[in-house]
Amino acid sequence: MVKPPLTDFINTHYHHFNAQALKQAAQGYIDHHHAGKRMMITLAGAMSTAELGRSLAPMIRAGLVDAICCTGANLEEDLFRAVAHSHYQSIPDYRELRAADEKALHDAGFNRVTDTCIPEVEAMRCIEAPLIAAWKSASINHDRRLPHDYVYTLVQQLAANGSFQVPLDTSWVLAAAEHQLPLYVPGWEDSTLGNFCVAASRRGDCSLDCVLSGLHYMDHLIDWYTRTTAHTSVGFFQVGGGISGDFPICAVPLINQDLQESVPLWSYFCQITDATESYGGYSGAHPNEKITWGKLDASTPRFVIHSDASIVAPLLFQAVLENT
Repeated sequence: MVKPPLTDFINTHYHHFNAQALKQAAQGYIDHHHAGKRMMITLAGAMSTAELGRSLAPMIRAGLVDAICCTGANLEEDLFRAVAHSHYQSIPDYRELRAADEKALHDAGFNRVTDTCIPEVEAMRCIEAPLIAAWKSASINHDRRLPHDYVYTLVQQLAANGSFQVPLDTSWVLAAAEHQLPLYVPGWEDSTLGNFCVAASRRGDCSLDCVLSGLHYMDHLIDWYTRTTAHTSVGFFQVGGGISGDFPICAVPLINQDLQESVPLWSYFCQITDATESYGGYSGAHPNEKITWGKLDASTPRFVIHSDASIVAPLLFQAVLENT
């Protein structure tokens, strides 16, 4: 018996609470795309370690993602998994770990992210050497590039020379690099690769000037948003909270209020989050608050799905893929 597609399952069973929010958000994404509008996706947390690339890469290759803003961790952890998948260690009972168990993992060369342990030597140090070489070359040639530009070059080299331990179509960074997708990585300094870069600079291997900053990312984002919205509008799909969401959404009030230029507000908004509204907390703030900041309009379709993004995002992405 042929199983019905995920869309049929959602339409049959998802009628209330966060299930209904997921269904409505997916339909809103589909309608947004069919109207010829663009979409930015933002990635917080450890979504790459959760292998979100399995569902996000097909979205990129299908032309359903037009820009991404992510944390430095999500940028690098997609590569870590790609080159060292067989060396990862899964710990389903991680809640039972004692401090001594954590120390044993550290001593064995593992860095734990919830139930997944990233092998430092096989993953992190494997990526460190070629990046330092690229930073060194750029420093010698007085070249300055955004952090992800170096990663885009490296991930395509790794894929071409057979270094991947995972199927190529499961890496969202590779898909983004192949499509030269606009990518923004605010706060990249707060990442393993950022730490590598500073250490390399202090050793004299490269100059910090070879890597551009978050201010340059914002400057680039202003240009991209202005060019894109000259012909259409852009939606905002936020996975988690934090800087990956806070940073890009501010581009609109920056342009309209600080530059005194005129661009449309974000034309769709959805956030998958486990955060709740609190005293000044932004990650759990209701999207209506963004109206007062000149980010969203009162008429903007707005959705909040209070759930685990590692469960919700793949479901929603698949529903979108089935209907576009």
